[in-house]
Amino acid sequence: MSQELIHVYLMPGMAASPKIFEYIKLPKDQFEIHFLEWLIPLGEESIADYARRLCKKIKHENIVLLGVSFGGVIVQEMCKFILVRKLIIVSSVKSMHELPNRMRIAKATKAYALVPTKLASKIDVFENYVFGETIAKRIELYKKYLSVNDNKYLSWAIKEMVCWCQETCHRDIIHIHGDKDSVFPIKNIKNCIVIKNGTHIAIINKYKWFNENLPKLIIGS
Repeated sequence: MSQELIHVYLMPGMAASPKIFEYIKLPKDQFEIHFLEWLIPLGEESIADYARRLCKKIKHENIVLLGVSFGGVIVQEMCKFILVRKLIIVSSVKSMHELPNRMRIAKATKAYALVPTKLASKIDVFENYVFGETIAKRIELYKKYLSVNDNKYLSWAIKEMVCWCQETCHRDIIHIHGDKDSVFPIKNIKNCIVIKNGTHIAIINKYKWFNENLPKLIIGS
């Protein structure tokens, strides 16, 4: 009797396309990968309502849900509406308490509303405003993987990331985080699996680690 496939749904980071997962390969006799993509928010849609709408894209039961960065926040919100086999976040945060100080300040001062999202096509400007200092060597990667430059989406996503108010996390969440992450510094992160020399784009440049370890993390109890 053939083994029933485990369906793995992958959610990319803010404004990114599923291309960020292009190097992720799981054994095809055990897993089937599905890619989730960003939707344009409806009006002043709450993050909870957005997550509920995104859940309609899930076509299987007992799934694995993995999200990167802001996508990690979204999958945690999705898990409030659907049951999952495993919840995995990468280069993300599990609660508002793991957000870096600059994002907390942005929330308190509402500075997030000043981000020039209309300039999002100029990724170096966007990256500098949202996440801090631009790292020149990574700009081309961001240009390659950024797919959503809709002003409405970007304004919404930045606000929801900065103002996320989750106090406690999912009991069985698996958090994978690089110790060189400059967006969400490891010093603020608790109870995670650390990838040595992993940056915020570890899902891309540390893909070999994921290909080796994800199957064990998914199947493990």
